[in-house]
Amino acid sequence: MVEELKANSFKGKRKGPVVLCIMDGVGFGKYDDGDAVKAAHTEYLEEALEQWPGTQLRAHGKAVGLPSDGDMGNSEVGHNAMGCGRVFAQGAKLVNKSIESGAIFGGDTWKILTENAISSGGAMHFIGLLSDGNVHSHINQLKALIQGAKDSGVAKVRVHGLLDGRDVGETSALDYFTPFEEFLMSLTDASFDARFASGGGRMNITMDRYDADWSMVERGWKTHVLAEGELFASATDAIISLREKSGAIDQDLPAFVVAGEDGKPSGPILDGDSVVLFNFRGDRAIELTKSFEAGDEFDRFDRIRVPDVEYAGMMEYDGDAHIPAQYLVTPPAINRTMAEYLVSSGVKQFSISETQKFGHVTYFWNGNRTGYFDDSLESYVEITSDIVPFEQRPAMKCAEITDKVIEVIEEGEYEILKLNFPNGDMVGHTGIFQAVLASLEVMDLQIGRIKKAVEKAGGILILTADHGNSDDMFEHNKKGEVVYKEETDE
Repeated sequence: MVEELKANSFKGKRKGPVVLCIMDGVGFGKYDDGDAVKAAHTEYLEEALEQWPGTQLRAHGKAVGLPSDGDMGNSEVGHNAMGCGRVFAQGAKLVNKSIESGAIFGGDTWKILTENAISSGGAMHFIGLLSDGNVHSHINQLKALIQGAKDSGVAKVRVHGLLDGRDVGETSALDYFTPFEEFLMSLTDASFDARFASGGGRMNITMDRYDADWSMVERGWKTHVLAEGELFASATDAIISLREKSGAIDQDLPAFVVAGEDGKPSGPILDGDSVVLFNFRGDRAIELTKSFEAGDEFDRFDRIRVPDVEYAGMMEYDGDAHIPAQYLVTPPAINRTMAEYLVSSGVKQFSISETQKFGHVTYFWNGNRTGYFDDSLESYVEITSDIVPFEQRPAMKCAEITDKVIEVIEEGEYEILKLNFPNGDMVGHTGIFQAVLASLEVMDLQIGRIKKAVEKAGGILILTADHGNSDDMFEHNKKGEVVYKEETDE
């Protein structure tokens, strides 16, 4: 237990609560062209920037524990940093260190995975996001794992690659998949067989989070495990063909299965195989992990066939629930968080967001910890997100979140409130400029409502963000010239 906080000079000088409003994905843009934050009509945010005390913060790179300043920030490390007030080495950096030192290949979990595949004559499967976005995964880490599998004596590797299109260019998949197919071919010889087995867009299959849409995971299970779906000769062929058929950008591309030389699926997951989920970030890894690890009590969807495999994640995705049971790299131990200190000081706290970011103001804020520090002093409220494309409902649930926040402020029970508006990030990821403008303008109206309630209660409102996104909606070249903008903004 941490020590009780000492009283500061503000104690007794206000009667209302401190309200922390996190505008997810709302940053200070580098370019005017494509900056939806600047383009949107945001009366209350503009007033805050012009008249309130404030400063700009770095939310990327080394400032938040990522390997280099070239690494973009993300919601998870942003909320980790805000929640503990310190910088910890984060997922990508920890994994890189473990690979560079060779520790990952000397660990017990790696030995269990490789020895299982060798003794059974089965395959070692790698499932995850195939890009260099460095938010959920990194392609170079996957290359190292596959080379490590070959060096360990594994004879057969199958890759189940998810298309990114969110943390990298929205139609950049072939820049990763085609060279990776060549990489796999370069490793393949008489004693080692490596190839793609399946794939699909990250927002279509597999990578759901916060129990928002388990049908995504079900589609991923059918694709990766059961090898059900349209067959293609290669991942490259699949991406080209499905783009023409669906018109979808990478993150939404339909699932596909890659055929072997015999015309049958090249890599269904079978008894005796080993499986690694090579994403290092936890939120979009937990549901697939549960699908592999849960027993007969699993009721999210009909798995049809549950293979007897050795399963591991790149990291431990939930330290309290110990998900997964086996993992390759130990995550950062984040202690002495803000919530823990406040609980030790007897301060009542209220946290709220909708499903898409609920875990960020709870799990990530609390140092990758599930549950309460003290449920008599803390309340968590989740507003259920709509399961529709974000550009179709850009307001998301910000009005409902605000309704509850105002209700709690007026009741006067809590001294600290924190909320997350996901609009700037989740709608920002759609790449649709007009939808992002709408999302920010609706969010701003809600900030105005909260401001009035806080002023009436005699409290303090703090506006902040975890990272940028909606401030940089167009792609620019090194000269700062726009090279791509969403068509509806022409």
